[in-house]
Amino acid sequence: MTTPLEELLQMEPEEIWRRNERPTADQMRGKQQVFFEDIDEEDELPKYVYKPTPTHLFRWSAAIENFHRIHYDLDFGLNHDKNPSILVHGSWKQSVVPQFLKDWTSPGGWPWKARFEHRAMLVPGDILIMWGQVTGKQEKGGMGLINLEIGMKTQDGIESMPGTATVVLPLKNGPPIPYPFVPPAD
Repeated sequence: MTTPLEELLQMEPEEIWRRNERPTADQMRGKQQVFFEDIDEEDELPKYVYKPTPTHLFRWSAAIENFHRIHYDLDFGLNHDKNPSILVHGSWKQSVVPQFLKDWTSPGGWPWKARFEHRAMLVPGDILIMWGQVTGKQEKGGMGLINLEIGMKTQDGIESMPGTATVVLPLKNGPPIPYPFVPPAD
């Protein structure tokens, strides 16, 4: 059972961190399939909680070869760009979305599409909550399409990344979702 987002946002940051619902590798290996029929409109997905540190941001900068100093040089960020601190990368936030959707639909479903906007500056020390809520569902071509509202909120309830997504889940008595995934025809 997932903790409702609004309830999570009433908690102290360290309690939010302890409520992280992101699965471990062992949990993912043993994960049972969520089927289309198991989902209702307004269901909330598990909440993934992150606490980026300056070290995380520096490593991400190096890994993707983004050497803009606002992501790792505090003096530059504060004094040159007048930012509140070093900033969390938009590309890191983007990388969270497919993992979040893949984990929820695994092992036999697929993330299909997602769109989102970057709306707030995030800094080390923020507690970030990746969330999703079912807004609609339909059966099409032997597959279950689930529409979601998604986002990433801070511990203060600031929405930094509002968006939407559509994922595909298998039907309980239906065929497996094809690999590679081919969207159903309209």
